[in-house]
Amino acid sequence: MQQYEIVIVLTPLLSVEVAAEANAKFSKILTDGGAEIVQEDNWGLRKLAYPIQKKTTGYYHLTEFKAPGELINKLEVELRRDERVLRFLTIALDKHAIAYNDKKRSGAFNKKPKATEEAAN
Repeated sequence: MQQYEIVIVLTPLLSVEVAAEANAKFSKILTDGGAEIVQEDNWGLRKLAYPIQKKTTGYYHLTEFKAPGELINKLEVELRRDERVLRFLTIALDKHAIAYNDKKRSGAFNKKPKATEEAAN
C-alpha cells in the first residue's frame, strides 16, 4: 500500500459542524475502502491564495493515509461530485516525505538544541 496525503478545501459558507461532517464522510470512504488513516489535521478557516468561485476563504483539512491505488480514483470521484468541495490535491508520498512527516508528528522540529539555548544566555 502506498502512502498518500490529501488536502481538501471546503466552501466557507458551511458551519463548522457541517465541515466536520463532510471531512468525516471522506474519511469514512477511505476506511471503508481499506485505507489506514495515519493522521488527520483540521486547519480550519483560512484565506485562499486567489478567489475560487468568488470566495476568498475556505475550510482546509489535511489527511495522511495508506491505501491501495484504486481507492484514490473512487475518493476523487466523490470529491468532484460534492458541491461543498472547492479544491483538493492528492499527493503520493515518497520515502523522504514519509520520514519528514514522521519527524513532524513526533515534534522533532519544535525542539531547540540545548547548545543554542546555553549560548543565548
